[in-house]
Amino acid sequence: MDSQFLVSLVIILCTFALYIWIAVYNTAKQTSDFYVAGRGIPPIFNGMAIGADWMSAASFIGMAGTIMLLGYDGLAYIMGWTGGYLFLTILLAPQLRKFGRFTVPEFIGDRFNSKAALIIAAICTIIISFTYSIGQLSGSGVVIGRLFEIDAKIGTLIGVVLIAFYAAFGGMKGITWTQVAQYIILIIAYLVPVIFMSLHLTSNPLPWISYGEVLTKMGELDRELGISEYFAPFTNGTKWQFLALMFTLMCGTAGLPHVIVRFYTVGTMKAARWSGAWALVFIGLLYFSAPAYAAFARFILMTEVAGRKIAELPAWTQSWIDTGKLGIADTNGDGILQWLELKIANDIVVMATPEIANLGVFVIGLVAAGAMAAALSTAGGLMISISSSFAHDIYYRIINPQASEKKRLLVGRISIVVATLLAGLIALNPPGAITQIVAWAFALATGTFFPALVLGVWWKRANAKGTMAGMLVGLAVTLLYIFGAKYGHFTILGIIDTGAGVFGAIAAFATNIIVSLSTRAPSQELQDAVINLRYPEQMVYKDGEVYLIEDSSKDTTN
Repeated sequence: MDSQFLVSLVIILCTFALYIWIAVYNTAKQTSDFYVAGRGIPPIFNGMAIGADWMSAASFIGMAGTIMLLGYDGLAYIMGWTGGYLFLTILLAPQLRKFGRFTVPEFIGDRFNSKAALIIAAICTIIISFTYSIGQLSGSGVVIGRLFEIDAKIGTLIGVVLIAFYAAFGGMKGITWTQVAQYIILIIAYLVPVIFMSLHLTSNPLPWISYGEVLTKMGELDRELGISEYFAPFTNGTKWQFLALMFTLMCGTAGLPHVIVRFYTVGTMKAARWSGAWALVFIGLLYFSAPAYAAFARFILMTEVAGRKIAELPAWTQSWIDTGKLGIADTNGDGILQWLELKIANDIVVMATPEIANLGVFVIGLVAAGAMAAALSTAGGLMISISSSFAHDIYYRIINPQASEKKRLLVGRISIVVATLLAGLIALNPPGAITQIVAWAFALATGTFFPALVLGVWWKRANAKGTMAGMLVGLAVTLLYIFGAKYGHFTILGIIDTGAGVFGAIAAFATNIIVSLSTRAPSQELQDAVINLRYPEQMVYKDGEVYLIEDSSKDTTN
């Protein structure tokens, strides 16, 4: 048991103790606490919680690694995810908050006055959140596997137990305040190493400014090795793939149920907008740092690891080889590690870089704690989303409307445990890298909820039949394209599985509009309700007139 293990273990256990204390202190006692935190979260703290909910294992662990391996092409992830929040904050979040309700499926069911639409939306929520959670559990396996120097699969099983307990206990109220603490921990854990690396390589503590100097040197190294330059565009895919991936991530962000539900935890439309603005600030801190992180990690690997004798490589290499995430092959038999003989999975770049850069045991332990915070925070939100779709939308709204509060909470907690165990089983042998699996979840949200929500909020003529047909067609087209591209190597314009959402969205929008126009229009009451969403909560639209209300708390839509 070395000092590195002990330091990392102590830091992680201390953070776990903090999370558990917060969850216990804020235990959900009623369903409004369990699903929407009682609608009493202040915007700045909700922005932090959104940031933690958003910065999953894919962002914390996989983002910098993906950019390091893809170079310019990896920037589609940053532009897509960041732009998606602008979409959500401007186009959907305030309007959905004004409509009220607990979940996205509940909005769709009541907006279109259709139980069938509610059930389809609930099933879509479960599919999307379940796919996303596989990536998070796989990420927790990477972190725990490295910490205990065990196989990542065993680490995944440990993560399943932790997340099942953690999410089932506190509900949305406990998870929200825990996510605030997790955001603070993960952003410190992300910024400290990148600032240290910036000082080490450029003597400048501001990585956002200094990494351009490193990019210039890295271009020279790439030309010496005769490989594609790091910042050359479209070397890992076509221009269409770049655009399709960016579109999928952007629209998927605006359609992810576990992200949207966070805007239900505040009291007003104004608070929902401010929550989105704060979230952009907090998320931007990490996203602006990820390209610098990737550049520094690649430069250190090229200059301080490649070119060394394989027999004299540092101890950290064997630890990561044991996890199955690092490969070294002396293909030319010269005993020297060449750059092209080093195979590093993008999922371990953030975790391994503090060791590669020799930043000390405390920084390495801090990064491990930050990665665990990222995986736990998002997994908790996803499990609440799955639970609310089953226990609230299907069980309470459809199967047993007379269920007591106690019984609804019990069903919600049981559904969290079952969903976590099933996702964990698939995460033992994940069908792709973390960022790839997460991209599939975004593609599914793009093909189902994004068209349904945009048309449901902004087009009063959209009706239940059109929305149901749109969601089903969008879901089918997206799934078929993902499987066809992943396993059948089928592509259009070079667009691979991670860009599948663009086809699902086109099919869903077209189907929704055609079917809605071909069938009976919604009632005048529903059309007025749609127009009412466009006005601030101090105003009410009814019978072609707009009324000003002095006390918005009397608005029955809340």
